[in-house]
Amino acid sequence: MTIVDNAVYVEGKRVDNPENLDSTYETMRRLQGMAWIGLYRPDTDEVQSVAREFDLHHLAVDDTVAAHQRPKLERYDQTLFVVLRPARYLDDVEKVEFGEVHVFVGPDFVVTIRHAESPDLGRVRRRLEDSPELLRLGPEAVLYAILDQVVDEYLPVAAGLENDIDEIEDQVFTGDPAVARRIYDLTGEVIDFQRATHPLQSILEALERGSDKYHVDLELRRHLRDVLDHTIRIIERADSSRAHLQTALSVHATLVAQQQNEEMRRLTLTSLAQNEEVKKVSAWAAILFAPTLVGTIYGMNFENMPELNWTFGYPMALLLMVATSVTLFFVFKRQHWL
Repeated sequence: MTIVDNAVYVEGKRVDNPENLDSTYETMRRLQGMAWIGLYRPDTDEVQSVAREFDLHHLAVDDTVAAHQRPKLERYDQTLFVVLRPARYLDDVEKVEFGEVHVFVGPDFVVTIRHAESPDLGRVRRRLEDSPELLRLGPEAVLYAILDQVVDEYLPVAAGLENDIDEIEDQVFTGDPAVARRIYDLTGEVIDFQRATHPLQSILEALERGSDKYHVDLELRRHLRDVLDHTIRIIERADSSRAHLQTALSVHATLVAQQQNEEMRRLTLTSLAQNEEVKKVSAWAAILFAPTLVGTIYGMNFENMPELNWTFGYPMALLLMVATSVTLFFVFKRQHWL
């Protein structure tokens, strides 16, 4: 059912609960009261019915039907059109779920259209009905209460995001490679949270600037300023969360680079050690190769080799082998191969 709650109020008190929209229009005119119509994902016919009755601007109606709008405040003559992006933190999956609510505020009516589960407009209605002196201030009081509820629901979201960031900061120093993905995902949620909260400040400031022109009650102005103060604090927390995530990502990148450098250093040292061993093996192979070469030549047993019949041929061959090996040994030693 798209009509969640539908009532007519006179002097801050609920006087009728019409069964349908047409009855609401008739009762509102007859009692000269304020209608507050709450819709949840209405179809086009219901939106058009409300638009015809309250003469809503077609651009605002198109935005409502299309949904997926950014937070904003627009004024069409005596009608305010407000789009808000409420949010709630889901503890079980550690995610932020964003909603969307459109609010039409006129001289004697309020129409709220939700496209998600939040905010809890039933709680807003009960709160105002328990405070008839506030509800008596008219549609602007309902808008104030909705804004206040949206901002209040931002508080656990900010706390949940901050808790996730604390976990990430601990995870960064454990060397877990999955932390980069978590930082990336959480950064996206924080950015979406900033997009939901930042425009709210300009919306409240615009309402405050128009208070004199549209004769908004002084007490209601004070309530709006209080909501503005809370909004600014939420925005600061969102900005701080994003800064912390950027720092965490930088620290993670630095730690990864340090680990890579340490691995490269270890591989370099291993390679150098292997090179030293190769040098030693190569040097001893060269030293042993010299006498082997001499021995190989004299082992050919050719008849015309003068050294074979020379008395000092054998000692000379041995001396040549030793001299060559010793020379190579000192050459390699000087080059620090041995």
